[in-house]
Amino acid sequence: MRGFLAACAAIVCLPGVAQAQGALGANYNEHYEDVDYRDLKKADASWVRIFLTMPQLDQGAAEHGVVRTTLDAGKQGYKTILSFKWPFPNRDFPKPGSAEMEKELARLDAVLPLVMGKVEILVIGNEPYIESREADRDLDLNAFYEAMAARVIAYRAKHCIEDCKTRLYMGALNRLDLKKNITPSTDRWMEYVKATPQIDGVDIHPHINSIEASKPFLDYILPRMRAEQKFLVTEFSVVWWWKDNLKKPIPAAFAAKYDVPKNSQNWQVIKAALEQPFAKQRWDDFLSMSPWFESRKHYLRNQMKMFRDSGRLAVATYGFKQGSSMSNNFGPDKTPWLLNSVFAPRTVQANPDGSAAANYAWIDDFKALQKN
Repeated sequence: MRGFLAACAAIVCLPGVAQAQGALGANYNEHYEDVDYRDLKKADASWVRIFLTMPQLDQGAAEHGVVRTTLDAGKQGYKTILSFKWPFPNRDFPKPGSAEMEKELARLDAVLPLVMGKVEILVIGNEPYIESREADRDLDLNAFYEAMAARVIAYRAKHCIEDCKTRLYMGALNRLDLKKNITPSTDRWMEYVKATPQIDGVDIHPHINSIEASKPFLDYILPRMRAEQKFLVTEFSVVWWWKDNLKKPIPAAFAAKYDVPKNSQNWQVIKAALEQPFAKQRWDDFLSMSPWFESRKHYLRNQMKMFRDSGRLAVATYGFKQGSSMSNNFGPDKTPWLLNSVFAPRTVQANPDGSAAANYAWIDDFKALQKN
């Protein structure tokens, strides 16, 4: 406590700075349409995270489905995380003072009055080092996101003063397990996080092929933050392990039980389930009979332990429901995000009441992790 007070005295800490909660919530990415309170209740979830693609605000901020759904979830009693996403796939970041920069700031000005003080956490950025061209991931990236953060900070200071519940994080860093992704830009990213007292911490997205590969993320960010700062993990998975196994043969026991050609590959079974959803037992059998999946069925529990053991986790949110982007044009080279999902409405037949069926591997651990 003495160290925390000293740190606050040095940087003028804001009242109500969020301490490590170690919570686990539901991540929907951009798929606000998939939010179903029946699913959240079945999993005992209390946190909901969605990201907002900022150029879409030009069609109207208040009417945007992400904004409406996030606010409704808050009214229903859920704690909410909203991430702002700025995609720059085909151009460099706008320069300060340019018309393009003013347009981006105007988008912020349109949405901040709707969400500030209503959501628990705003994340300034989604995946900057993926949603841009590799050649543009230099200090111009930092200047842009720092300008966005300054606008958010200024708005909160002016309009959400008394016990403002909305905390601010910078997000998110990807593939820190690969040395090539530790750059002067990521170093400056963390320097900004540490030097800015209004920022509570940083968001990371460890999509990896083994749980061990998440450790470099923590090794990188934790020493680069102030002692009282925390981290978010609004996305995480072993999706690259799943992908490594897509083109491998299906389990012989599954082929025999369901009269499937034994030379079929795993991706073909997944595609068949997407085209005509399986009965839950059949989908569960496919995964549980596959050693590459069954051996990782407690990944969620094990990964959360690693995050929580750091003592610095604020909130993590895990892929909650198979969305449309996961199933479109599924083939041998598709990234199989849908295998992460706690609920599997795209590959499994609906329950009698029309609600989504749960993936056997994740639901029990997800519920148990709500109690820890």
